[in-house]
Amino acid sequence: MMRLALVGYGKMGRVIESLAAEYEAEVVLRLDEFNNANGAGMTPEAFAGVDAAIEFTAPDAVLGNLGRLAELGIPTVCGTTGWYNELPAVAEQFRSRGGRLVYAPNFSIGVNLFERIVSEAAALFAAYAEYGAWAWEMHHDQKKDAPSGTLKSLVETMRKSGYNLPVDVSSSRAGKVPGTHVIGFDSAADTIELRHVARNREGFARGALHAARWLLKHEGVHAFSDVLFGDADVRAGKRGSNA
Repeated sequence: MMRLALVGYGKMGRVIESLAAEYEAEVVLRLDEFNNANGAGMTPEAFAGVDAAIEFTAPDAVLGNLGRLAELGIPTVCGTTGWYNELPAVAEQFRSRGGRLVYAPNFSIGVNLFERIVSEAAALFAAYAEYGAWAWEMHHDQKKDAPSGTLKSLVETMRKSGYNLPVDVSSSRAGKVPGTHVIGFDSAADTIELRHVARNREGFARGALHAARWLLKHEGVHAFSDVLFGDADVRAGKRGSNA
């Protein structure tokens, strides 16, 4: 059994725990704002025997958590967003210690397949200036970052695919929506929309658990696309499976 620590034990953490047994995993440590204020719960004693950690917290806590997990030598899956400006420094923290990290703005396998479809569409529409583009997302009213990390990643994918025309980006926050992302192309003649709608958090949890198992056999710092597609496309500035 893979022994897991959950750094962040909110709604996502509880869904991960409910599915862990399907991935031959057992949650042995749960850290939240009550027992891990300012990283107080992240000690060598607490993590003794832990095989991997899954981190879903908040932008104001994630960098401290990742730094401590790197120091502890714990293979880490990070689903928190809002910190990617610091990705090169975080990647170096893990890499310099021979550590292991998988990160993603979205661990849904469906969303990552959706991003591949967006990449292909953007490359096709790049040649037709009469098509304008937009990117929109909606999440529950508790989500703090807007636009979401997933939407930013989708727009970045469009750029990398050669779509250099303007992309109007917008966000909405309301209710309890798990997550909806839309990429659209519009001309005077027609409209094309690509849409992904999450029904619940299960898809994100399954992706994170899949990544944790994969990480036990793979060194280095990886985007989730490496796990799914073997891309070795690490945005920390260094390419390669151990980047």
